Amino acid sequence: MRIIESHKRLRLFSGNANIALATEVAEYLDIKLGNAFVGKFNNDEIQICIEESVRGSDAFIIQPTCAPVSDNIMELLILIDALKRASARTITAVVPYYAYGRQDRKSRGREPISAKLMANLLTTAGATRVVTIDLHAPQIQGFFDIPMDNLPGVPVLGDYILTKNLSDIVVVSPDLGGVSRAREMADRLQTSIAIIEKRRPQPGVAEVMNIIGDVKGKTAVIVDDMVDTAGSLTEGAKILTEYGAKEIYACCTHPVLSYPAVERLANSTFTEIVVTNTLPIPPEKQLPNLKVLSVASLIGEAVIRIFGELSISKLFDN
Repeated sequence: MRIIESHKRLRLFSGNANIALATEVAEYLDIKLGNAFVGKFNNDEIQICIEESVRGSDAFIIQPTCAPVSDNIMELLILIDALKRASARTITAVVPYYAYGRQDRKSRGREPISAKLMANLLTTAGATRVVTIDLHAPQIQGFFDIPMDNLPGVPVLGDYILTKNLSDIVVVSPDLGGVSRAREMADRLQTSIAIIEKRRPQPGVAEVMNIIGDVKGKTAVIVDDMVDTAGSLTEGAKILTEYGAKEIYACCTHPVLSYPAVERLANSTFTEIVVTNTLPIPPEKQLPNLKVLSVASLIGEAVIRIFGELSISKLFDN
């Protein structure tokens, strides 16, 4: 077992959102997933039963809040409540994909700030800590009154790109808001960045305007936190080709892949689309040039450090 401090009791549980990832994390930690029933009553309400003692334990729940979003959120909240009422000492919600992360502010009158509501729900349910990967808006960490760790996806993606031994790389941000993430990737690959300048005439619709930086004759690596409908990615690939990029890769942490993402990506010019397994990808959405990387070791190391009361930031020291 990787856990050295045997006087503590680690329990790892999972909802139904991504059991495969939770199983990988359990294998990395050399422990078994906790025994819990996560299903539904006949009236479609969520049914949870923790089927082992967790009194005094440090419990971790792995549950991305992906589609079906409402069901997965409710599973997570009720799991937290069940563990709290079963006297778990601490409850860490590991939410690899944080739903409503793009609703972090009011862009017009009478809109909710749903990312803040999510933080309130997790805290009120009884979570003592939250861990996520690649928040769309890092400032969401400030919505929490409990510790919140936002693990970067760039190290996983960047390390894979390094294994490709590509030449003349330029890292491309798909918009002005993603420059920090692109700079982090560029630093990891020791190269320069370019920025796609665009505007959105309406939600989900991106209109590319210009490219800031030199991409001619280079291998372009577009980096983003997620690929949703793939509109931004595919439009970005088109303009990069027009500006003379010789080859284009996409690196996105979360493969949301809402309609019509698969069709768009299938008809795109990407050499490879690199994502992680923060969300499960059904067979019908798996493309020949889609590379899925595991974040199990990243989550596993974070669990070890939280459980052992060690620094998480040390994980990412170069």
